[in-house]
Amino acid sequence: MTTLLVIAKEPRPGRVKTRLTPPFTPRQAAELAEAALADTLHAVAATPATRRVLVLDGAPGPWLPPGFDVLAQCAGGLDERLAQAFARCAGPALLIGMDTPQVTPELLTVDFADCDAWFGPAEDGGFWALGLACPDPALLRGVPMSTPVTGAVQRERLVAAGLRVRDLPRLRDVDTAADAHAVAALAPRGRFAARLVRCTAAGGPVAEPVSRPAGPR
Repeated sequence: MTTLLVIAKEPRPGRVKTRLTPPFTPRQAAELAEAALADTLHAVAATPATRRVLVLDGAPGPWLPPGFDVLAQCAGGLDERLAQAFARCAGPALLIGMDTPQVTPELLTVDFADCDAWFGPAEDGGFWALGLACPDPALLRGVPMSTPVTGAVQRERLVAAGLRVRDLPRLRDVDTAADAHAVAALAPRGRFAARLVRCTAAGGPVAEPVSRPAGPR
């Protein structure tokens, strides 16, 4: 069985989803981040796993379902924080972030029987999931994060190490208001979609999803 890792920030105003502000307020952006995180954690909770771990920058709140170990993120850049998350795993592990509330237990149920790594590309050029049969922090350290080529560089790192890589579907991260509306439409019954409706009714934007240049994960 697999360890499932979620790397996340505590959803506090001014610390999360800052690209949603404006048009949303910092509090609304934090509420959307909390809903996205809650949807993600509940999908993980419904996925078969040996262990479920939240690697958190901040403190857990009522949005955390039971059954998770909570570990503090280490200091350093995102590559180091991801590497350290894998370093804490003794066997196969799949890591995801908090920016894809449309994720499902079916997507997260991976099998390493015929591969060494799983890679989930994001539409903005990053990646939303990374799975390693034998977690090796060196596979992540030094990968440039938050760039349009982050995903390509990370996947090439896996291939160059001789790993057999299987790809998960490409997903869209929630970074902008357009992303929020597009992702909510993919999971209209989720907490994120419901929160987006409330934030919009309270004065947030009503925006059609539009294409945008590749940006940071």
